[in-house]
Amino acid sequence: MTKARPRKTVFGLLPWPERQAIAEALRTETVGGLVLLAAAVVALVWANSPWSAAYESVRDFRFGIPALGLDLSVGHWTADGLLAIFFLVAGIELKRELVVGELRTPATAALPVIAALCGMAVPAVLYTLTAAAGGGSLDGWAVPMATDIAFALAVLAVISTHLPAALRAFLLTLAVVDDLGAILIIAIFFTSDLNFWALGGAFAGLVLFYALQRFRVRGWWWYVPLGVTIWALMYNSGVHATVAGVAMGLILRTTRDKGEAASPGARVSHLVHPFSAGVAVPLFALFAAGVTVSGPALTRVFTDPEPLGVVIGLVVGKILGIFLGTYLAARFTRAVLNPDLAWADVFGLATLAGIGFTVALLIGELAFPDPATAEYIKAAVLIGSVTAAALASVLLRRRNRVYKRLWEDEERDDNADGIPDIYQTGSRTSAVNGG
Repeated sequence: MTKARPRKTVFGLLPWPERQAIAEALRTETVGGLVLLAAAVVALVWANSPWSAAYESVRDFRFGIPALGLDLSVGHWTADGLLAIFFLVAGIELKRELVVGELRTPATAALPVIAALCGMAVPAVLYTLTAAAGGGSLDGWAVPMATDIAFALAVLAVISTHLPAALRAFLLTLAVVDDLGAILIIAIFFTSDLNFWALGGAFAGLVLFYALQRFRVRGWWWYVPLGVTIWALMYNSGVHATVAGVAMGLILRTTRDKGEAASPGARVSHLVHPFSAGVAVPLFALFAAGVTVSGPALTRVFTDPEPLGVVIGLVVGKILGIFLGTYLAARFTRAVLNPDLAWADVFGLATLAGIGFTVALLIGELAFPDPATAEYIKAAVLIGSVTAAALASVLLRRRNRVYKRLWEDEERDDNADGIPDIYQTGSRTSAVNGG
């Protein structure tokens, strides 16, 4: 008689190495998220102040190198240039998850991947149904699909909730898969007329980038000029330039060689992640979130089918998609929920994932080139994200007493050895080594 395999616990204690890596990433994202919130507020106030003409003048000011096809406005530089750095970090994080994180084995990847896919599909379907019912454009189906991890973590910091590490890690993994889905959508559905010479040059640059990694070539003077060249060629190819960032992130090695203190991916992420979270994304938000707030404009958000579809997709679609995806995946894999948590906690987390700020704004600009329509779509993203944040705050604060107790158990280190005691007692000890 074969012995039954133990059932996997959903949102249980993370292995210690995984928790350390995730804690560092989340710390940077939280600080960056607070800066992002500030930038969004500044953009809204500036765009609706007596100095709104100055805001538009700065955003639309053009500079660059016309001979290289890089004469862009400030707004486009932030969207096509700075967000490439954001997607570089996202690519590194995805590579790390695939190699040493939650996505490295089918058993551990099933839950977050299914939840993320459902969290992308359901909002897209609800947008399509809403837009079709109102006779609107279906071009914005991808706008409500992505989760903004920095904004979500900033909300957690503002409401001061002690969400357990496993739930935060799940949110991060969801966002990583979301980012991959977003970049694939941008590459496939929002590609203009292709310049095959430039695309071939970008591909050749990526091959060289891979070769440098493969032969362990070190030195920023190799990678920075090559990376900028790849980005410029990708931009001129007609494929959105952010694709270059995620491609290079996926190529960077995330495992350490013998004698290495950190992998190339870890070193680049450590250097670039703070700039991405604290400068690149907030600057994009500053020039993307400046929408005019007025009675007629807000009315259009709830009466026009396209912006209404975005709000419904973010608020309703994300909640239903992620919660039902997580629940069905757990049941399908015969996993059991951590006994210290309840499905209401997953519902609250799914609500928090309805914050789709940065990537949603980017896809909104790509899907609706007309400035008038894009303005309403941006307003819808803001309203949907704020609504999701408010609902999540109410739901998660109600359970904060439970979260605080779990957090204190996870952080207690009575022997002051730098490793929480929960990893050194009984069966938990193996977790220190990832067991």
